[in-house]
Amino acid sequence: MVTVNDVYEFLNTVAPSQMAMESDNVGLLVGSGDAGASKILVSLDITEAVISEALDIGANLIVAHHPLFFSLTSITDKDIVGKKIIRLLSEGISAICMHTNLDAAKDGVNDALAVIAGIADDNRSAEPLSNRCSLSGGEVISLGRVGHLKEPCSMPDYLAELKKKLDANGLRYYDAGCDVYRVAIASGSGGSQWDYAIESNCDTFVSADLKYNIFLDAKELGINIIDGGHFSTENPVIDVLVNKLGDAFPKIDVLASQAHSQVIGFC
Repeated sequence: MVTVNDVYEFLNTVAPSQMAMESDNVGLLVGSGDAGASKILVSLDITEAVISEALDIGANLIVAHHPLFFSLTSITDKDIVGKKIIRLLSEGISAICMHTNLDAAKDGVNDALAVIAGIADDNRSAEPLSNRCSLSGGEVISLGRVGHLKEPCSMPDYLAELKKKLDANGLRYYDAGCDVYRVAIASGSGGSQWDYAIESNCDTFVSADLKYNIFLDAKELGINIIDGGHFSTENPVIDVLVNKLGDAFPKIDVLASQAHSQVIGFC
């Protein structure tokens, strides 16, 4: 019998917990590690809809990117997070969350985004955007990537292609009037990687949740900026995880959530 701990131990080889930022909360966050893992649902977030989906398909383990909580002083049914924790426990569903460790890991969130952004493929890997530190084995921990497109592309053409590949509801951007060729990326709320993007001599920075001042800086520096949305820049890793878990545990059904999608609209 494959247990929840077996799944977590495997995931810890994919995205070691020591790669997570100190303020992060990753690992088995809800449930029993000794419980059997009969079916796994993979989702960017653990929402009420995702929990209902797990129940509908008979999954007793949810693997998610975003932590269900970072710090708790109480668990009650009076708040959104408490209600979800109580529901998970009452229904016997465990939850494993991998956040910034999965952002940094090889074949993790940023590498999945690098493929979408066109700076990596089966024959090319993007470079780390920064060298925050490295593991004992020498693996660099970086919350971003940088690389080149196969050939320069106009900003309007790149925007149209990226929106399609991200399946994004819309893009926020600044067009600096230059072609897209050397691209830096940072999935999710990547504004903290902006200085590294500048240092990388990129002509284009792709991220999400970017603040107004970054767009102002980009105008003065002549750098294209694209905000692809938090969900859209991170969700590509879900299929990667489904495939990795499916290969590691071929006797267990591993499914990507169909109930969770982009919630931000554009008009």
